[in-house]
Amino acid sequence: MLTDDEGFMSEAIKEARAAADGEVPIGCVIVKGGNIIARAANEKETRKLATAHAEMLAIAEASRAADNWYLEGCTLYVTLEPCAMCAGAIVAARLDRVVFGAYDKRFGACGTLFNIASDARLNHRAEVVGGVLEKDCAGLLSDFFKERRKRGQDG
Repeated sequence: MLTDDEGFMSEAIKEARAAADGEVPIGCVIVKGGNIIARAANEKETRKLATAHAEMLAIAEASRAADNWYLEGCTLYVTLEPCAMCAGAIVAARLDRVVFGAYDKRFGACGTLFNIASDARLNHRAEVVGGVLEKDCAGLLSDFFKERRKRGQDG
């Protein structure tokens, strides 16, 4: 039986798998009161936009759903540890929790390289839980980059 965190991370994994061809498969869902209020996948390539990370798109959708930028009482689930930009947006949106799957040794800003979401110097802190369904989340990414290398694309 899955825990709530694992169940919602499974939904984020579905979003990652649904990412358009050519997109790095990262998925995100935002939950409030046990209900998913936003879903998104990475769309940087599709939109040709550096800020079109799954977290940024999900935060925008959740803000529309809540009719408020203030997302207190919400948990963000994402398949890869948020980067500095996304961690900053998490703080700005006042999300209560961040749950991520795979750790990001290159860009991780929720505990690996930086700890922006929990930094006591900031006006808001989110609880951070990492490594939920880590193997599944990391596998999506490694399979994606392995396939890109086979096709001779940068990765």
